[in-house]
Formats: sequence, C-alpha cells, structure tokens
Amino acid sequence: MMRRWRQAMCVAAALIAGGAALDGCLAAAPLCLRGVNTAGAEFGDLPGRYGFDYAYPTEATITSLARIGVTAIRLPVRWERLQSRLNTPLERDELARLDATVATARAAGLTTILDLHNYAYFNKARIGSDAVPVKGFADLWNRLAKHFRGERSVAFGLMNEPYDLPATAWLDATNAAIAGIRAARADQLILVSGTAYSGAHSWTADLAVGNNGVTMLGVRDSANNYAFEVHQYLDADYSGRSASCERAPEALAGIQRVNAWLAANGRRGFIGEIGASDRPECVAALATILDFVNSNPKQWLGWTVWAAGERWPQAYPFNVQPAQPNPPVLAMLAGKVDAANCKAATP
Repeated sequence: MMRRWRQAMCVAAALIAGGAALDGCLAAAPLCLRGVNTAGAEFGDLPGRYGFDYAYPTEATITSLARIGVTAIRLPVRWERLQSRLNTPLERDELARLDATVATARAAGLTTILDLHNYAYFNKARIGSDAVPVKGFADLWNRLAKHFRGERSVAFGLMNEPYDLPATAWLDATNAAIAGIRAARADQLILVSGTAYSGAHSWTADLAVGNNGVTMLGVRDSANNYAFEVHQYLDADYSGRSASCERAPEALAGIQRVNAWLAANGRRGFIGEIGASDRPECVAALATILDFVNSNPKQWLGWTVWAAGERWPQAYPFNVQPAQPNPPVLAMLAGKVDAANCKAATP
C-alpha cells in the first residue's frame, strides 16, 4: 500500500508541475513489479471458444490480487488468437478482450505484462523457419506496440520460454521484435527471454543451444528500456511439474548467479515465472528467493509468481487464485510486496 501512497504523491505533485511530470510518474511504475501470473487466456486448443476453452481473468480476480498489494499481473496470451495469419491486422474481438483486461488492471493500480505465451512457435512452426519468418514476429509486436503506444500500465513480454532454437537465432528474432516495437514509437519496458526455457539455473551455462549469458548481451534497444526475463521452479528438473521443491537450494544459487551477471554487465532482470506448492518447506523456500530478489533492486525489477486463474483444477499444486482463506503462497506474497524496497531501482 505504501507504493500506492508514493505514486499518489508523485501524481499530485505532477499535476501542479504539469503534464510532462505526470508522464514521468506513470513511466516509473514498471520499475517495481511484484505480482502474479493470471493464467487462462492461453488455455485450450486453437482457435478455441472464448468462455469455454479459454478466458481472460475476471475483474474479481484482478481486484482481489490488488487488495493484497501486488503491483503487476503477467497476462499470458496466444499469438494465434491475436493474429490468425502472419502480417495481418490484429483480431478485433480478441484485442477487445485484451483491452478490457488491461483497463481493469489499470483501474486497480496494476501494471499488465503482456506475455506472448507461444514458446517461440506460431501454428506449430518455429520462429525463424520458412513458415514463420522473423519479420512475422516483428510485425506482430509492431502492431501490438502501435495499439498500446502511450499506455503506461503495459509492459511487453516478447515471448514465453523459447526452448529449441539456438541462442543466436533467438537473439536475431528478439532484436527484430524490439526494433518493430520502437519503430511504432512505443517506449514501454520490454522483457527479453533467453532460449532453453529462459531458466535462471542455466542462464550462464554452455548448453547445446548456446549460452544465454554470452549471446543475449547482443540485445539492442534504441530506447534502452528492457530487462532480461528468467524463469525458475524448485522441483527436481526445474520444470514446475511437481509439487516438490528439492532443488530449491540450486534454484536460489542460479538466481544468485544471474544477479552477479546482471551486476557485472549493467543489465536488469525480472523473474517472470517462479512457483511453489503449499507445502510449508516449499513456501519457505520461495520466500527466501523473493527476499533475495527484493534485496537487490538495482539488478531486479521484480517477479510474478505462477499462477492465479479461475480455470485451474483444484488439485493444481501452483494455484494461487484468491480465495477465502487465501492459498499459503498468496498469503506469503502480501508480506513480500510490503517488504519490497524499490527505491534503488533505476532505469
């Protein structure tokens, strides 16, 4: 709640000073992202029926998350629903649903991280293939950027978890998408994933697909307003498919290595997905990792935990959908948001 008080003071001062200062208040908001993924719009087979196979988060979910003090939601969406064919206008109905969700989050005081949840694929063809040229990926982001240009409550997450393409190929696609966004005269924050599922534990490792920590230093952004998005789970293979958390110490060590890499290279980071089941030892391990990230605001913009959403089955171990009483992980997050010190975060 302190963050909202500080932002209100900034806005009040800006109204006295003039419009440009107000824009500065709003632009600063994404530097302190503490939130939750809101899953559902990426669900189901394609194209899927809205309201049956997939759905966007409800106002009740968004406002409930805002009440615990989070500052952001990460919103997974599918490329094929936003643009059914490459290099064509965005789909009007799907864009309207996305707009409505962004408006609801904005009214609740939240930043929306628009997460293209496609694993570097479009209609089962990989970005960079003959079927999906890199320019098609750049076109999609150029169109989205034009649509959201000037919308300060939106940040752009280029792609969720690219996984089977070389880091060099992913760098080319990343730079093309960033150029497309900036060509649209949109200056919002861009979140850049690496290949190999963008895992924090392997970010600086030499893998068969390359080394993110070496290759992704080649990111180019004319606005210099980007951060690297990493993901990290705590189970045996870091996949987030098990309720266990036996690899929590190694997960923390991986994030600490990324922290050192960010500091050494003058870059910023963001944890787009991290999750734990409600087992006490797993909640405690997640809390330790969030404490570490919160204590290093010069390196980290923040985190969004996986995942809220009305459509999760009751047995899903990472479900943090607001409820009475709130799930243990969500209840723990309230304290981590309040404790977050973002004043040292700088562009």
